[in-house]
Amino acid sequence: MYASFFGLHDEPFSVAPDPRFMYLSDAHREALKHLDIGLRGGGGFVLLTGEIGAGKTTVWRAFLEQLPPDVDIATVVNPRLKVDALLARVCEDLGVPRPEAGTEAAFDPIDALHGHLLLSHAQGRRTLIAVDEAQALSDDVLEQLRLLTNLVTSDRKLVQVLLIGQPELNDMLARPEMEPLAQRIVARYHLGALPEAETRRYIAHRLAVAGAGGALPFDDEALALVHTMCRGIPRRINVLCDRAMLAAYEVRQPRIGAARVAGVASQVFMRAASPTAPAGPAPAGPPVPPLPSTPAAEAPSGPRLWPWLLAAGVVGVIAAPWVRALLVGPPPAPASAVTATPTLPPAAPVANATAAASGPSAMVAATATPPRVDLPALFARPWNDEATWRAMAARWGLGPLAGDPCTAVAQHGVRCQRASGGLAVIRTLDRPAILPLTDAAGRATTVVLLGEQAGLARLLTVDGEVTAPMVDLARHWQGDFATLWRAPPGYRDGQLVTAAEPALADWLTQRLTRLDGGAGGSLAERVAAFQRAQGLPADGLAGAMTLMQLNRATGVDEPRLAAVP
Repeated sequence: MYASFFGLHDEPFSVAPDPRFMYLSDAHREALKHLDIGLRGGGGFVLLTGEIGAGKTTVWRAFLEQLPPDVDIATVVNPRLKVDALLARVCEDLGVPRPEAGTEAAFDPIDALHGHLLLSHAQGRRTLIAVDEAQALSDDVLEQLRLLTNLVTSDRKLVQVLLIGQPELNDMLARPEMEPLAQRIVARYHLGALPEAETRRYIAHRLAVAGAGGALPFDDEALALVHTMCRGIPRRINVLCDRAMLAAYEVRQPRIGAARVAGVASQVFMRAASPTAPAGPAPAGPPVPPLPSTPAAEAPSGPRLWPWLLAAGVVGVIAAPWVRALLVGPPPAPASAVTATPTLPPAAPVANATAAASGPSAMVAATATPPRVDLPALFARPWNDEATWRAMAARWGLGPLAGDPCTAVAQHGVRCQRASGGLAVIRTLDRPAILPLTDAAGRATTVVLLGEQAGLARLLTVDGEVTAPMVDLARHWQGDFATLWRAPPGYRDGQLVTAAEPALADWLTQRLTRLDGGAGGSLAERVAAFQRAQGLPADGLAGAMTLMQLNRATGVDEPRLAAVP
């Protein structure tokens, strides 16, 4: 609705778990580390807890994408299941054979599961049962999960259990009767709220993924107020920022201040007062706003903002312009603002004239859904590495090429880059990628990942564009990939851009200023802040991965991943 007004191609603050918008804060990365340690330890239970909306699902999705291919997973998303239904769901996910018709009465799911786990162990595979919303599990189901972890061989447990839940899960497991289970927890992590600096980086990240190429539409006071009102909870941040941008769009104001944020916060977070509720003293501090369940919980703005303002102690700063605007309403938009679109800094010039003319970012736009392909069939007619690079270069409008493709594209200011990290990294970079595939017989081929959505991958293969289930792709792909990116002028392959290279440092500074508005600190500190916002190691050194992320965040025209129509 408001995306185009702010120069975006997507709405940045949808609460739907779109993997393209995944943001891994320092706390999310630490949670992933604990989950990985727990899985590698081969123990019984791993525990992940966090407040509602803190990002547990984000961590869980990232963890799934990083799991090695020898791990089988059973996922339980309905914690209200009874014991028999739970066992049936686990057996179904793991592919345990079901009993033949007429023999169901003699079927023992525990015995069948044990036999399946022993066979998987003999094949070098591991098994993980993941339970979401685990705070709603009954004691009987928790006990059954504990008994499943008793299935062992002489040297290791046959199954591990990951419990994901809200903070009360910790209280449940602290009860004396849960001691046998609690003793089997080999790793646990509680995911807290984002600090204010991370809240700002989180908002900047989502806007960048949505296509923002310049300064944030929120000013500094607005960002600070978003953090205060949302307490650093990502889902709350999404709801409030989405409503603030919608409200700004309705009055055609491209810049969002604290007054606008406070005005919509009264609708988003504050419940209507009960007509029978007794009057009481004003609260001593700012209330903890509940996460809205439906729009029906909205309350009118206006007088209901007064308790929050007084409790937050803003009376002393009543002369601040945004407070005055909050009390008396925002000033009317100037006539030019009604029809004007927001002014964003221009994107970087495209270094290659052919690419600029044809619009490389549009080259992977979704068209009709390509046909499905049986991936194993591709190994009978493999696509070699050089041919794949040439096909990728054609997507950039750089063909035909003579000689080595990577040497040829460098003449156009474009570089080849090989990396690893799997689908999460490719989604963050948001660009087509070359994937090397191998089958069980050791045969190899390559494909180009053009996009993905709803469990389907859009691929460019030796047979043209096709689609394939992501789960099939994962069976043949180990997470390595290669891609192209547009390098800054004067860049040398493998170079780390620092303040020691004046020309490149100036380019880097200009790019960062588009995002942070010229924030204080050294160049290395600003690079490190950007890296943290993008989920990169925050070493302050701008290598190829950092520069690729910077290109995307500042609107450099490069091909992007497309959705599967």
